[in-house]
Amino acid sequence: MSHKPTRPLKPATLAAQANGLIDDGTGGVVPAIHPATTFVRDDTYAPAVGGNVYSRSHAPNARMAEDVLAQLEGAEEALVFPSGMAAVAAVFRTLPAGASVLLQSQIYWGTTAWIRDFCTRRDITLIEVEASDSAAFAQACADHSPSLAWIETPSNPWLRVVDIAACAQAVHDRGGLLVADMTTATPVLARALSFGADIVMHSATKALNGHSDVLAGALCCKDAGAAIWQAIRLDRDTAGAVLGPFEAWLLLRGMRTLPLRVERMSSNAQKLAEYLSDHPRVEAVLYPGLPDHPTHALACTQMQGGFGPLLSFVVKGGAEAALGAVARLQLFHPATSLGGVESLVEHRHTIEPHTGIPEGLLRLSVGIEDAGDLIADLAQALGQ
Repeated sequence: MSHKPTRPLKPATLAAQANGLIDDGTGGVVPAIHPATTFVRDDTYAPAVGGNVYSRSHAPNARMAEDVLAQLEGAEEALVFPSGMAAVAAVFRTLPAGASVLLQSQIYWGTTAWIRDFCTRRDITLIEVEASDSAAFAQACADHSPSLAWIETPSNPWLRVVDIAACAQAVHDRGGLLVADMTTATPVLARALSFGADIVMHSATKALNGHSDVLAGALCCKDAGAAIWQAIRLDRDTAGAVLGPFEAWLLLRGMRTLPLRVERMSSNAQKLAEYLSDHPRVEAVLYPGLPDHPTHALACTQMQGGFGPLLSFVVKGGAEAALGAVARLQLFHPATSLGGVESLVEHRHTIEPHTGIPEGLLRLSVGIEDAGDLIADLAQALGQ
């Protein structure tokens, strides 16, 4: 059961109300978990309820999460997957051997590593370019006419902001499609489809869920009738890269507080970035909310309501000083991931030592704690 509003709603209302979802069987304001894997047919052997046949293709909890996410993104349709990388793979498996792909350089290392390997195995030409340089991106599109271009904004862990509209125009002019990884921004801060992207990808493990207890991914599309979207849907349904009902239920629950959490995390991250930018033990702060960030002006026009929970900073003294600071932190957990309610810290050079990451760089995923407490923790860890 659902009670759909008659007027457009703001993201905070849409999310909190789960797009009007009410439990069918009880009238409960929290939708139920539906673990069934198969569904009955009527006397004519037609699916008895809502076209449901088998949960690989017809999963009620997944559809609930997809409907809410599509509304938040302004998308025609959304699909959820068992991880962010499963969503990445679903896009790339639509490409024929011999295609050309343009990939933003220095983005999340897991995405880059998988795409490099996949393109090598499938004889796909891969061109890597710094997409925050719109002129370089446009020239790469003109030179290579990619079938697909992949960007991530803000990028992880460099926090570079990409001009989505400029990239979309450049790749569309050559007949290709643009996919944008918006994991860091979330639809609360930036909706890439409105800037011309064809598909948006999220590691829903991160801020969409927000509680570090679900592994999930998602894709959202501008045109549900597009050939690539139909191929993605078919691949998911037949290959079985589907999200389980409990995980989908948790994802939906997490999205109900997404705008509130993102607002608090972004506000906290801004305060921490400002504090760190004036710290004598800090060499550089990478955060698009700072006026001296090279893509600050673009971020102000493309992101609304904040600049996200992710920031990086470089500690003077290299790896030894950075790791020493991590060891002294009391509130920031040394762990991988981002977008959760708890603050995390990661020494990226340890994770990806051969990618040009400075040895002193620490990546923070800023949570919803009190900003003063987080600043005090950084202060005692860094010293004066």
